[in-house]
Amino acid sequence: MRTILPFGPQHPVLPEPIHLKLVVEEEKVVEALPNLGYVHRGLEKLTDIRDYNQMVNIVERVCGICSCIHALNFCEAVEEMMKIEVPQRAHFLRVMWSEIHRIHSHLLWLGLFADGFGFESLFMQLWRIRERSMDLMEATAGNRVVISTNIVGGVRKDITGEQKTWILAEIDKIEAEVRQLEKTLLNDYTVKSRCCGKGVLTKEQAHQLGAVGPMLRGSGWAQDVRMTGYAAYGQLDFEPVVEHDGDSYARCVVRFREVYTSCDLVRQVLAKLPDGELAAKFKAKPEGEVWRRVEQPRGELFYYIKGNGSKFLERVRIRTPTFANIPPLLAMLPGCDLADVPIIVLSIDPCISCTER
Repeated sequence: MRTILPFGPQHPVLPEPIHLKLVVEEEKVVEALPNLGYVHRGLEKLTDIRDYNQMVNIVERVCGICSCIHALNFCEAVEEMMKIEVPQRAHFLRVMWSEIHRIHSHLLWLGLFADGFGFESLFMQLWRIRERSMDLMEATAGNRVVISTNIVGGVRKDITGEQKTWILAEIDKIEAEVRQLEKTLLNDYTVKSRCCGKGVLTKEQAHQLGAVGPMLRGSGWAQDVRMTGYAAYGQLDFEPVVEHDGDSYARCVVRFREVYTSCDLVRQVLAKLPDGELAAKFKAKPEGEVWRRVEQPRGELFYYIKGNGSKFLERVRIRTPTFANIPPLLAMLPGCDLADVPIIVLSIDPCISCTER
């Protein structure tokens, strides 16, 4: 007999208000239908009353977890439109803060993932490590999450030599501590039995349905927008983290390994950080159309902006990674046990407030 069960918008395992109508037969899911719109804030419409400099602060608040990367993408789009040459030091500092944000985001997710299995101690240990990344942001930018370092033309904050040494020491501690917890989480019998072979997204499905980020790389695609070389990424060495099983376990492994990649990128940034100005001077007004994309912790973030020669932009359009990952999620759920739905949904690292804005 078929039954329709509501999943969300409030669920103990989810920090975000996603609502799914699950069509089940006995204990098996046969279909999932999404229902969004609970946290729409109309942020893009604010372009009517906020100029392009003020919009940097608005787009930072699209997402509390990767605010710095939203601002980076918006600033790069405006800079391309206005043909502003950003100083190299600013490019490197933007990468440093972006990667610290990625560490903070992945550790937040890993903690929630552990909590989803009832591992309270592991959850607190992962969030204890996450505190180190938030301390780095507070010490270098003045705030723990929404750091507001990006401005059109460069960055507003700099780091000292002493801070550089301290950041490197903290990054070493973060990596060492995460490596210890990785074995605990990934070798656990319960985690393996509830993740391996569950919520499988094949390589073909990931491509056809437009998956991005760890969802895509967990299904065997070596695709990462950072490889396009935006900001200072073109001057740094790294390879996308790829797993091939396409299940919830593979996506968890990708995020663990991406924390180490981010630690390495921060070290490279600090080793190669050039001297120079923090921001370029300019007088132009944005005019024309530009689109830019960057790699958020959850995947590709896309910005389209349109200027009309005034200080107010005519249009700002954002596509966030969770929006791209919802169709793959709906393909992963049919055929799974009802009890596995929360972990599978959690494995895509959904950010609905980001998606709905």
